[in-house]
Amino acid sequence: FVWILGITYLDHAGSALFPESLLKAFTDDLRNNVYGNPHSQNISSKLTYDTIEHVRYRILQHFHTTAEDYTIIFTSGCTAAIKLIAESFPWIPEGTKEPSSRFCYLTDSHTSVVGMRGITASMNVLSVPITPQEVLLAESRLPAEEQNCMTPHLFSYPAQSNFSGTKYPLSWIQDIKSGKLCPIKAPGKWFVLLDAASYVSSSPLDLGVHQADFIPISFYKIFGFPTGLGALLVNNRIAPLLRKTYFGGGTAAAYLAGEDFYFPRKSISERFEDGTVSFLDIIALKHGFDVLEKLTGGMEKIKQHTFALAHYTYTVLSNLKYANGAPVVRIYSDTDFSSPDVQGPIINFNVLDENGEVLGFSQVDKMASLHNIHVRTGCFCNTGACQMHLDISNEDIQRNLQILLSPKGINKIAFFLDFKITICVALETDVLFMRKNVCESRDNMLVWAIGCKECYRSDGRTDSKEVNVFCCKGIWRNYSQPNQKLQWWRFSLMESFLYSMNLLMQPTFSKPTFSKPLYPFLILSQVTEWPVGNQGLLYDRNWMVVNQNGVCMTQKQEPKLCLIKPSIDLKQKIMVIQAEGMDPICVSLEDNTEKEAVVCESKVCSHRVKTYDCGERIAGWFSMFLGRPCHLIRQSSDMKNKSHQKNTKGLSSAKNISLSLVNEAQYLLINVASILQLKEHISARLEKPLEIEEIIQRFRANIVISAPESFEEEEWAEISVGALQFQVVGPCSRCQIICIDQQSGERNKEILQSLSAARGRKTNFGIYLMNQPLHSSFSDVLSVGSQVLPVLKENTEIQPPTSSEEKCSG
Repeated sequence: FVWILGITYLDHAGSALFPESLLKAFTDDLRNNVYGNPHSQNISSKLTYDTIEHVRYRILQHFHTTAEDYTIIFTSGCTAAIKLIAESFPWIPEGTKEPSSRFCYLTDSHTSVVGMRGITASMNVLSVPITPQEVLLAESRLPAEEQNCMTPHLFSYPAQSNFSGTKYPLSWIQDIKSGKLCPIKAPGKWFVLLDAASYVSSSPLDLGVHQADFIPISFYKIFGFPTGLGALLVNNRIAPLLRKTYFGGGTAAAYLAGEDFYFPRKSISERFEDGTVSFLDIIALKHGFDVLEKLTGGMEKIKQHTFALAHYTYTVLSNLKYANGAPVVRIYSDTDFSSPDVQGPIINFNVLDENGEVLGFSQVDKMASLHNIHVRTGCFCNTGACQMHLDISNEDIQRNLQILLSPKGINKIAFFLDFKITICVALETDVLFMRKNVCESRDNMLVWAIGCKECYRSDGRTDSKEVNVFCCKGIWRNYSQPNQKLQWWRFSLMESFLYSMNLLMQPTFSKPTFSKPLYPFLILSQVTEWPVGNQGLLYDRNWMVVNQNGVCMTQKQEPKLCLIKPSIDLKQKIMVIQAEGMDPICVSLEDNTEKEAVVCESKVCSHRVKTYDCGERIAGWFSMFLGRPCHLIRQSSDMKNKSHQKNTKGLSSAKNISLSLVNEAQYLLINVASILQLKEHISARLEKPLEIEEIIQRFRANIVISAPESFEEEEWAEISVGALQFQVVGPCSRCQIICIDQQSGERNKEILQSLSAARGRKTNFGIYLMNQPLHSSFSDVLSVGSQVLPVLKENTEIQPPTSSEEKCSG
């Protein structure tokens, strides 16, 4: 934050400031990666899509929830998220046979929430404002005959007032949803919109405990960068009920231009994110979360730290007195700043003269500018709270509307006899202030407050006068020079407070989380036999390499991955990883989930998985060999049997089949006879023919068989190998990875072209297999030379040949 040296920035309620390290990490990312439009299917677009999905999980992790409970919909900001709710909520209008819906909102709400009533009015839905006091006095239960009504109503309230910093009870969420608390008497089912934009900038929000239905946020309130990006967190229980009329680019699974036909995408986020999302800004969020953790240690520490600063400032401002004993400021707050659970780090106040009259905000602004202090003045897009705290009636505002709309109305407003203006000072993150900065910033702010009352007297005189200040220790002191005041505040007030805050003000460091598996890291060397587990071959495709954003690295982006040679030692329970020019490194086969591993959640081809980081030592080895920051991650054992499951049509009990970090199935089978036929087409295109073993390696199967006929495997419905029964899932469609020489990492496009020519423009080669979980306590094995008995798709079993030489073997 070197660029704000000499500046006292106190408008964190307006926007946080971004640290230089965030920008550097983000720009380095952009220099090292190519990010394309996520709606395309090329390599750079796939990287963008995968990174965006990783960021979605990072956001959910930040709010202590998962994709099972919430969906992230990216918007242009909190306001756009709130507007989306108003437009898509399943309102029931007046005049129908059913009871009509109600939109109820707290009067201490942001303008964007109050503005929802414009949309509800157009839908013939009644909007009802309610004060905080009325919520507390609301009836607790509806009559029994009305409790079964399913008419949807929406109640909105802020987790933290953007005007005063008051934190409203998060317990209201469950109380209102359960019917224990009814905002207004109306039969039906209540849903809750929790406006968290102000709250999450300096406090942790646990959606695992406080499960609101809608949570709109803006990310610049948390990180300062990027701006123009927000999100709506939608509870998955309400998501299917949302209505949407307009459909933009990327939201339609299919539509017709010539007639009224439209079918939306299945994913809630894709359905509501019209057009291309701001994908580079979304990628920047990942670095925002990393920097936030690194500089602060997390939101709980930010909460405690900023509250300590706010409590100190509140105490000092409350005790500033004129010589006649009159207060220097009037603070507008619903609490006494005694607890961070009920009060956020926002202080809203007016500066008074010695007669108790409010100084105009333009005067206060001038003094703030003189001291290079950045504050916010006005009602802060919260007219309801402004009216409540300043005792301004509706008539007052309406009476002065014409003056407000005049060309110089903004200047005239300070001189209204019946209209009072406030100034808000917000301390929103501890990322900005280390101990020295805090001292200097707070001292500067206090000198400015004294300056306001000294230089702008009620009689218009601007000469300095002596000021009595009552400090927190209860000692009266008299000063007439600003430097003396500054020194006294620093040593009499600030050190006594900062002594108890030292632990909160030191930055802590934590490791970033990496996730997002998509392509497995093949671990099997050639063996004569191998154990079979519930996910396929034991330990097969349990690991993968991810980049600095937690997105998987494939041979498509990094061909050097094929030069890394892992092997498994079952006796020593280790995986040995080797590469030319590198010392071998070992990874334990023991599951590390219960230890201090960084656990993260992501996807494999739309299926959720949990993984954990294998550590910095392993990450350093891979980063050195590949020449770019990366980590090795492993699938977490507690998710193997429930999260990454394949729902494959035609498989009995398919819901119980668990997958490792594969994209389609547990096994991939290829036929040597099919390889031999393909080899003829490839040899015709190459100067130097490929050996059959090299072609087999390119197709990266984990089961290789030798059948009498080429491509006959595509006609099979099932196969048996010993006691193991496999069902055929379907053909494997090949991509450009088969063009990579697995020994050198070099590309040769002729392979894919030969396959396409040989198969009639198709690129299918090999078949996917699944087998049911083992019910025996003893693991089975697959052995080289085992007999393979296939069953045709017509369910006619192929009789075993009389000659053993004619049997399929693998």
